[in-house]
Amino acid sequence: MPAEGRKTGGSGAACSFPPLLSRVREHARTGTRPTAPPIHKYTQTDRHFPASPVRGGPARLGAESGCPPPPHSGCSQADCRPRRPGVGEGRSRAAARSSPSPSPRSSEAGRLCPMRSGVAGRWRVFLFWVEVEAEERGELATSSRRPCRRRGRWRRPSRNREVSPPPPSAPARRSSASSGSRNSWACPGPLGFALRSPQRPAPAAPAGPMRRDVNGVTKSRFEMFSNSDEAVINKKLPKELLLRIFSFLDVVTLCRCAQVSRAWNVLALDGSNWQRIDLFDFQRDIEGRVVENISKRCGGFLRKLSLRGCLGVGDNALRTFAQNCRNIEVLNLNGCTKTTDATCTSLSKFCSKLRHLDLASCTSITNMSLKALSEGCPLLEQLNISWCDQVTKDGIQALVRGCGGLKALFLKGCTQLEDEALKYIGAHCPELVTLNLQTCLQITDEGLITICRGCHKLQSLCASGCSNITDAILNALGQNCPRLRILEVARCSQLTDVGFTTLARNCHELEKMDLEECVQITDSTLIQLSIHCPRLQVLSLSHCELITDDGIRHLGNGACAHDQLEVIELDNCPLITDASLEHLKSCHSLERIELYDCQQITRAGIKRLRTHLPNIKVHAYFAPVTPPPSVGGSRQRFCRCCIIL
Repeated sequence: MPAEGRKTGGSGAACSFPPLLSRVREHARTGTRPTAPPIHKYTQTDRHFPASPVRGGPARLGAESGCPPPPHSGCSQADCRPRRPGVGEGRSRAAARSSPSPSPRSSEAGRLCPMRSGVAGRWRVFLFWVEVEAEERGELATSSRRPCRRRGRWRRPSRNREVSPPPPSAPARRSSASSGSRNSWACPGPLGFALRSPQRPAPAAPAGPMRRDVNGVTKSRFEMFSNSDEAVINKKLPKELLLRIFSFLDVVTLCRCAQVSRAWNVLALDGSNWQRIDLFDFQRDIEGRVVENISKRCGGFLRKLSLRGCLGVGDNALRTFAQNCRNIEVLNLNGCTKTTDATCTSLSKFCSKLRHLDLASCTSITNMSLKALSEGCPLLEQLNISWCDQVTKDGIQALVRGCGGLKALFLKGCTQLEDEALKYIGAHCPELVTLNLQTCLQITDEGLITICRGCHKLQSLCASGCSNITDAILNALGQNCPRLRILEVARCSQLTDVGFTTLARNCHELEKMDLEECVQITDSTLIQLSIHCPRLQVLSLSHCELITDDGIRHLGNGACAHDQLEVIELDNCPLITDASLEHLKSCHSLERIELYDCQQITRAGIKRLRTHLPNIKVHAYFAPVTPPPSVGGSRQRFCRCCIIL
């Protein structure tokens, strides 16, 4: 600031400094020594102000401090007023502070000018440096010196913060999953639970009475929002485009954007951005109140919600959710063990548009839930009640009568189901595409044949573990389900080459086959698959001990070998040798091969295979060589400790 533009004090001067500084200037004008030095920060590296034993002020104000010189209002010398080096000449504040000594000219002026001697002179110098510091910090207005409304009052200007006030929700807390990291903080999101954030939460607004406008927003916050809303991105891009951009963000990013500014808070929390929510990553933090907050926030916009693994969600929260989100179409409650029949009753009452429902591992679900869904959710297309072992044929009967449009039904682990339940499915679900009956031990050929005859659009069938089925089911699939793409019949030991031959000759769209532990199949099955199944991508032959190199040779020369076959599992096939690996070199799309416990496979053979297929993943280990028979004639048992390749 220029020297002529700065007043030295006086009763008629406009007060634009704190009362403490005004009192210091008054002492400097009258020449009297103040009783206590002003409490203010100053640079101790300046030679004019050494470290002080008194808190806040200089140590000694000169040798002649006992007899201060008479005050004067001006000086004829050009350099009377001290000048901080570099200030006002384009240098930064840090650069100015880094210069511990003034210029030679100012040092010389300090020895000659009476302003530099005595108590009054020293306090004038101190006052000048305080003004410079205040100007650089932006605490004092240098462009206009407007007087305060009340004389002697000085009010510090409020600083705008760059964060918006958090929405009304639970207080911030450290996330349980990130408690071990010092730099990971849990920020309260607009949904009522902590979101992991790599940054520290924004400091809270200073407490105290603040003037409020008509909308109840404090003035400082209103000004903050206005400044944030005038950002370049908000000026250049229309609100519709920003809203479209926000629609691609996940839950965590949306919650962070909601805390940037008032405009972004409105856009990020718009219901159209919350149509699909997956909270699996926060399953430990999700409680019932969170689901209630989601339902109130999203309302009718929500279409898809995944609460997979959220053990803290119960029937009460899901009832509130069903009442508020009546347009929900996809709901995943996999692993929500607190869910009972009451939840299905609420969904049936309020969510008539429900299409996909996952209740896997909800062991409290009974036939009452299926009856409720059949009455209130006629549009249901996909239902997963795997491991709900209390479901019986009565529940299945009620379900299929009300939900005839089912396309996917997962009954894995429903051990009480019998062939009677499959007959109901085959009679009422002609649109069925996917059916999973894994580990349904009571299922036989009779029930599956009914499915094949009634569900001609069937594309995926899993009957792994159904040890009672025979080749009759393979013949029925080949004759009635030509669109079959996925067949999983692991551990079905009664299936033979005859059934798979009929299947391969009629189902040309097969892409995945799991034949693990189908111990009766031989190379004939592989020959038929190589000829009639050009789309085959995944083939599991684990524990098929009758498979030899000849079957692998036909498979490697088949229509699926060059561009389709991606995974082949040959573990525990004792007749497979390195010759099979040579036949698989032509499978350019092969990504993974399983060779566990194939004792005739060597490291050299695997190395040669990798030279032709460098990106292939080979999983194998080797048991020690079988020792020769002992003298007694009995075969000695040997350890099969593996060496990981």
